[in-house]
Amino acid sequence: MTQREFPTTPLIGVGAVIIDTQGRVLLVQRGSEPRKGHWSIPGGLVELGESLLDAVRREALEETGLTVEPVALVEVVDRIFKEDNRVRYHYVIVDYWCRTISGEATAASDAAALRWATRDQWQSANPHNLEPITIQVIEKAWQMAQSADSSAFQI
Repeated sequence: MTQREFPTTPLIGVGAVIIDTQGRVLLVQRGSEPRKGHWSIPGGLVELGESLLDAVRREALEETGLTVEPVALVEVVDRIFKEDNRVRYHYVIVDYWCRTISGEATAASDAAALRWATRDQWQSANPHNLEPITIQVIEKAWQMAQSADSSAFQI
């Protein structure tokens, strides 16, 4: 079992920026630490022997019930949370833009809830109180999706 809290080395995770045909992004409310109760994109840790692409597919399915296709690498980010001058959590997260292949979006695994968010909701309004880095990753993936196939969704 990987020691998530106060680890001895950084842990590798993946994130899925899932964009639907209407240009909305799927957000999950975290059901466990770190950041329990906060909104973000689906994701989790890579398991030993698992590729990054397999991990993002598995995490998306486990948290959202959706089978996804990772389309492109969006960003690699460090997430370091300190407590009393000690590293409580340290993740290196590889985020992918993903398309839905099949399934019905349903909160599962450690996702307390989920909802589709419009561009205005993650940019200016931000009612889900997304972290700035999460907004940057979502926006970058959204721009990639728009550039790749402007007919993929209505803007």
